[in-house]
Amino acid sequence: MLNAESTYQRNFINTTLNADLTVIGGGLSGVCCAITAARAGLKVTLVQDRSVLGGNASSEVRLWILGATSHMGNNNRWAREGGVIDEILVENTYRNPEGNPVIFDAILLDKVSSEPNITLLLNTAVYETTKQDASTIKLIKAFCSQNQTTYLLKSPLFCDASGDGVVGFLAGAAFRMGAEDKLEFGELFAPDQSYGELLGHSLYFYTKDTGKAVKFVPPSFALDDITKIPRFKSFNSKEYGCKLWWIEYGGRKDTVHDTEDIKWELWKIVYGVWNHIKNSGLFPDAENLTLEWVGMIPGKRESRRFEGDYMLIQQDIIEQHQHKDAVAFGGWSVDLHPSDGIYSALPGCNQWHSKGIYQIPYRCLYSKNISNLFLAGRIISTSHVAFGSTRVMATSAYVGQAVAMAASICKTENCLPADVTEEPKIKYLQQKLIASGQYIPDIRAREESDLVQQSEVTASSELRLTEMPGAGDLQLLDIAVAQMLPFKAGILPEIHFKAFAETATTLETEIRISSKLGNYTPDETIAHFDFDLQVGENQITLPLNSSITEDQYIFILIHKNPVVKIQRTDRRITGILSLFNTVNPAVSNFGKQEAPEGIGMDSFEFWCPQRRPGGQNIAMRLDGAIEAFCATNIKNGIARPTTSVNAWVADIDDQLPSLKINWSEKKKIKRLVLSFDSDFDHPMESVLMTHPENIMPFCVRNYRVYDEAGHLLYKKTGNHQTRNEIIFEDSVYTSSIRIEVEHPSEQTPASIFEIRAYEN
Repeated sequence: MLNAESTYQRNFINTTLNADLTVIGGGLSGVCCAITAARAGLKVTLVQDRSVLGGNASSEVRLWILGATSHMGNNNRWAREGGVIDEILVENTYRNPEGNPVIFDAILLDKVSSEPNITLLLNTAVYETTKQDASTIKLIKAFCSQNQTTYLLKSPLFCDASGDGVVGFLAGAAFRMGAEDKLEFGELFAPDQSYGELLGHSLYFYTKDTGKAVKFVPPSFALDDITKIPRFKSFNSKEYGCKLWWIEYGGRKDTVHDTEDIKWELWKIVYGVWNHIKNSGLFPDAENLTLEWVGMIPGKRESRRFEGDYMLIQQDIIEQHQHKDAVAFGGWSVDLHPSDGIYSALPGCNQWHSKGIYQIPYRCLYSKNISNLFLAGRIISTSHVAFGSTRVMATSAYVGQAVAMAASICKTENCLPADVTEEPKIKYLQQKLIASGQYIPDIRAREESDLVQQSEVTASSELRLTEMPGAGDLQLLDIAVAQMLPFKAGILPEIHFKAFAETATTLETEIRISSKLGNYTPDETIAHFDFDLQVGENQITLPLNSSITEDQYIFILIHKNPVVKIQRTDRRITGILSLFNTVNPAVSNFGKQEAPEGIGMDSFEFWCPQRRPGGQNIAMRLDGAIEAFCATNIKNGIARPTTSVNAWVADIDDQLPSLKINWSEKKKIKRLVLSFDSDFDHPMESVLMTHPENIMPFCVRNYRVYDEAGHLLYKKTGNHQTRNEIIFEDSVYTSSIRIEVEHPSEQTPASIFEIRAYEN
């Protein structure tokens, strides 16, 4: 059949797509932005220039997702990001505790494709912007190589989550590359003079044991002299994937336009490293190993940073500054790398942690000179030093969620991104974010439409913690240990525990608090005790006549003594943690951070939990009960532990625990939201690392919802998610709601952080 079209010239198909918000970039920031916006009622076009979603977290790059939890290697307790990124991480841990990156791809695709308000364009690259005027983007043009279609993407609002800021760059948005000098922002960690060097790219490989000997013949371009890498002796046959994050290169190049050259150098390095492992004779255990996968595109760390109405700086992070327009938080270290990457003799990274998490203001999330352009991901408005912390993926995703909610307000109020900074819009944005599961430090939920705020809440029981019974093996004090306990302001009770000594010795203990309320760095001692131990069992009593002036966690520290063991408990309770003065070199945690003078960083000890199945609490008895687990916590506006537990926790002996929400008159209820404990302290790395369980041990699995007459309204079995939203087919008219829960296990009492009820 002859084609009637002209043979002189043909054009690709042109398709116009209209949306409320166009999101460019399908990494975690773009994905979480698109999903959040779609659920808020916006029509969204999500544009991704690759064939999979996830960016650096995808199977194309295979970097694990991390944020404020920092591999549980810092002092940020219960700091995993909330909202959609939490939903994704919890779901991945449930479906994919083995850390298979291909399964993670499918989970992201499942989440996006399940949202009817999202139009997803894969393999589609933006190449041009058209502007309505100097400060307004009218449309963007993108091309899909797979269907040979050019897209004209129109919307009143755009979000650049592309990593390199392709839309912002094309549209003329103000941006920076490289480091600012000390004088510009007064950042002591900044260089004396600004420079253009950047953090480089990384490219990973995976290995596989075939069960038989495998030869490897390197390609001609492989690095032929492994000693060109100063740290070549660190390579071994056991580590692969993003554990080799320090295979990094490109910091002295243009990390946008030189990306292909950087990729070839990284391929050269990777195949040279594998040749060294296979053929040097130094690794006989690699005989049966083969290369299973080598990355085709490098994972990028740094390129452009765009300017908003505020630029986050080092002091905001280290001094934990407060911002009236806070919409997110960060908590990764200030993590900067040598520009020469793998070819540098310096350590692969230079991480400096803060004592706690920090707020990220909304003013960092939109362009200061392009009026309808939001910024999300690693390109948000920060200095180079602050970027060292905000650039990680979970933080990037978190700010993407904030952008989405701001976009929904822009649509409702017919305004531009910068207008949302005004009162009362910014407070409304904060409340909408909290209602969607996003925790913002120091801001409580105060949503007028939440009917639970008008109710009286009672429970069948409330945990009064007086004892954590001893069980199992004893804990050797070859490392210092601390027990975190939440107390109300006032006199602290006496605390008793058992110590078992191999020889007569002295046991040193302390009671500490955090010098900044809400942090979990135990840097202030309020009591110190030395106990002379005899051989065998010793009863230890801490005579705590000390007092605290505010509700907070205290830290019962038992110092290292390798001839002493203490009793542990199998009891695991929401908001109760044991800590260890441990090390985690992967995040520059060597037990204590000792900052040199003049760099603007703090010195302090690290006290971190151990991963399960370790990390048991210390067995102990208290002369007075800890009463931090009351039913009214479910409406206090905080849905995770902070200075207290902030959850209702039932008594473990209550065989049928329940909460009852009572109103003085009947209410019309269409929607219920329940928040459970999916362990916000667990980092849930998405790939490579495995997890000891696929459902967090504190999470309520089974529950039932009844009305005032005892009619069953809803039943859930097998829950594993943090946040459950229940939408009734027909509105329920009732003066009370009773939620009946089952304990997750014999050693873990049921708990609920939050319940919300809405008319629509």
